[in-house]
Amino acid sequence: MSNLDAQQGLDYVFKLVLIGDSAVGKSQLLSRFTRNDFSLVAKATIGVEFQTKTIMIDHKTVKAQVWDTAGQERYRAVTSAYYRGALGAMLVYDITKQQSFEHASRWLKEIRSHADRNIIIMLIGNKCDLGTLRAVSTEDAKQFAQDENLFFMETSALESTNVETAFLMVLSEIYRIVSKKSLMANEELEANNDTRLLKGTDITVPIDQENPAKTSCCLY
Repeated sequence: MSNLDAQQGLDYVFKLVLIGDSAVGKSQLLSRFTRNDFSLVAKATIGVEFQTKTIMIDHKTVKAQVWDTAGQERYRAVTSAYYRGALGAMLVYDITKQQSFEHASRWLKEIRSHADRNIIIMLIGNKCDLGTLRAVSTEDAKQFAQDENLFFMETSALESTNVETAFLMVLSEIYRIVSKKSLMANEELEANNDTRLLKGTDITVPIDQENPAKTSCCLY
């Protein structure tokens, strides 16, 4: 966390990345979460952009910095650098497009190649408001998430269904892990300090060879 973030009264800054094929609704999910906004005129993301939202978790002020990575193949080499430092990832597919779900395994491989191995990942089936056009069953998505040890949720950016819930779930899990590591580090530091205090310092008291009776009788 930067000095500026600390000055703003933030306890944590968590970076998340949104990934997945183009046109699955990543940018709409970002707008819905950060601004509670949805645009019927969607534009393809060029390169990378990010937005932020500050929330409270366990009485701590957390700023979510959410990066929206373009899904087009020609930008993948550019966006791979932005996985660095990410603590969470939202892997998005469109429930009406089977191919976008099939590509999830490829995106997952890319995340795990570029991001921290402990990154928290949620699989998101977006556009659940289009149930009559569904091409990917909830059961198949759940099974994939279970096999890959991912969180899973279906969302609708249009109707604001589960969007905030999904982001908060990932951020809360990141907070749980980060705060636990911080607590363990503090406990280890305190234990090391206590050990150094207990060790003390050896004191060698010389004996007067000419007058052996004059020893350090007062040092108990």
